[in-house]
Amino acid sequence: MATTRATKGKKPVGPKPGEYPGKIIDIDVASEMSGSFLEYAYSVIYSRALPDARDGLKPVHRRILHQMADMGLRPDRGHVKSARVVGEVMGKLHPHGDGAIYDALVRMAQSFSMRLPLIDGHGNFGSLDAGPAAMRYTEARLALPAMAMVAEADENTVDFGSNYDGQLLEPLVLPAAYPNLLVNGGSGIAVGMATNMAPHNLGEVIAATKYLIENPNATLKQLMKFVPGPDFPTGGELVGIEGVREAYATGKGSFKVRARVEIGKVTSRKMGITIKELPFTIGPEKVVERIADLAKAKKISGISDIIDLTDGKTGTNVVIELKNGFEPDQVLEQLFKLTPMEDAFSINAVALVNGRPQTLGLKELLQVFVSHRIEVVRRRSEFRKAKAQARLTLVDGLLKAIIDIDKVIKIIRGSDDASIAKESLMKSFKLNDEQATYILDMPLRRLTKLSKLELETEQKELSTTIATLPTLLKSEDNIRKQVSEELTAVGKSFATPRKTTILGTV
Repeated sequence: MATTRATKGKKPVGPKPGEYPGKIIDIDVASEMSGSFLEYAYSVIYSRALPDARDGLKPVHRRILHQMADMGLRPDRGHVKSARVVGEVMGKLHPHGDGAIYDALVRMAQSFSMRLPLIDGHGNFGSLDAGPAAMRYTEARLALPAMAMVAEADENTVDFGSNYDGQLLEPLVLPAAYPNLLVNGGSGIAVGMATNMAPHNLGEVIAATKYLIENPNATLKQLMKFVPGPDFPTGGELVGIEGVREAYATGKGSFKVRARVEIGKVTSRKMGITIKELPFTIGPEKVVERIADLAKAKKISGISDIIDLTDGKTGTNVVIELKNGFEPDQVLEQLFKLTPMEDAFSINAVALVNGRPQTLGLKELLQVFVSHRIEVVRRRSEFRKAKAQARLTLVDGLLKAIIDIDKVIKIIRGSDDASIAKESLMKSFKLNDEQATYILDMPLRRLTKLSKLELETEQKELSTTIATLPTLLKSEDNIRKQVSEELTAVGKSFATPRKTTILGTV
């Protein structure tokens, strides 16, 4: 090896025996692999892949919604760049890569992926056949239904925990004013387990939840009168009610979803089949390509032409022109059999309950949600009661002080320090320590502008609140009734007609 001028004649530089502190420790490879794998599996199951049964969200979705609410991206404000949202979420709460965060944000904005989208997206958020634009081109803000998910989180309704570096707090679950897991569904692959939940109609789910609140011993048959089956955002026709019933009973089951079609004349001379809706997650391009390949290979007969007229405004519209002499029903049967126009959907309802993965049926999913909402309403009521009591104490003090506001100002200006002023106020107006401190901390310009009428009105409202909340808190039945009333309000705001037709009787 050639030697440079700088190293010529010098000894090679390298570590000497014993130069570095520490030592090599012999470990059992099997034990180390087992421990490392368990840690990885735990992280994937609890922190990545499985939704919580209470709010129906995985950590990444929960963090996106919470951070967007913290950023003030409400529905009544303007959109901001998706890249900004992703950066905030990744930097503060979810350090797993911008790709995973943006994918989750995009899905929550897609009307064909979510039965009740939680993100109001602006720009190209993709289609069933194409991906979204890059995050620097799209914009986002919270949708109205998302506000029902995150509202009241700042009223001690849910527990918070430290973020990944311990510098911030994040909610461990959202208050969730409706059963989001059933409404929007979801999927995920963990270690040794997976989940696949079908979306449902919000109005139907709320009706079933209210019935369960009033009748805790309700049977599955009774609940299925309200929730007859999944309701996919892309519509279609559901085939196989027995599979749905099995899924609702055990948490596992499968059924088929067919395209909704119209049969009629597509030209003055030819009959045709027009596809108006497709099974969940199936795009028209995939169907058109499959039909064209089958027709070319002569595995399906009777098709003369396929025209894809689908667009973002009119929805799915694929026209299949038939040759003369072929029965549309027979061709349609072949299409269902050989193409994605009929697709199987398997439910595997695995979600986290009290931090442990469980397979849940319809009634169990609703029971977990109801228990969660009862706890949210109880904690919210206790918070509001304590807040109202604290504010009433201050209002009472202000009402005493403004009787002689000039004397208050004279005491404050004539005192050598704050402690003397506080003692004088407490003695002169019979205030407690908290009331006197609040008056001292208030700027004089605000103190002099206080209105006795406004304070008395606020005092009356606070007293009413304080008198009402204990009645709610002391009775479990009253809390359940409050939960039911709030569900009714959510249903009136966001419920929409069913999109998926169910073939067969429940």
